[in-house]
Amino acid sequence: MAFILLHELDAIRCHEWRIFPGLAGMKEELARPIFIWVHLPLFYFLILGLGLEDGFAFSRMVKGLNIIFIVHTGLHILFLRHPNNEFKDWMSWSFILGAGSCGILDLIFK
Repeated sequence: MAFILLHELDAIRCHEWRIFPGLAGMKEELARPIFIWVHLPLFYFLILGLGLEDGFAFSRMVKGLNIIFIVHTGLHILFLRHPNNEFKDWMSWSFILGAGSCGILDLIFK
């Protein structure tokens, strides 16, 4: 989960909304705040889910996150050649591939 959180911080630096479907066509001054504010409920529910006391619900949440991390990595590979893609350096790809790799490994070994 740390990899995906670091990636989301890096996504602001790399202007991810410029390649994000739905936001890419908007003006910068509208797309950037929408992209950032949408993360508030996402992070809230993610953190809330960490406190789940029901082991079955927690394991389902983790499995779902693993799948999301894998799909997310695939989407970044798919949009690799997008003209507005700024995820070019080793650090950005360490976060992206780290989240996807951890997702795969967790699904395999659980």
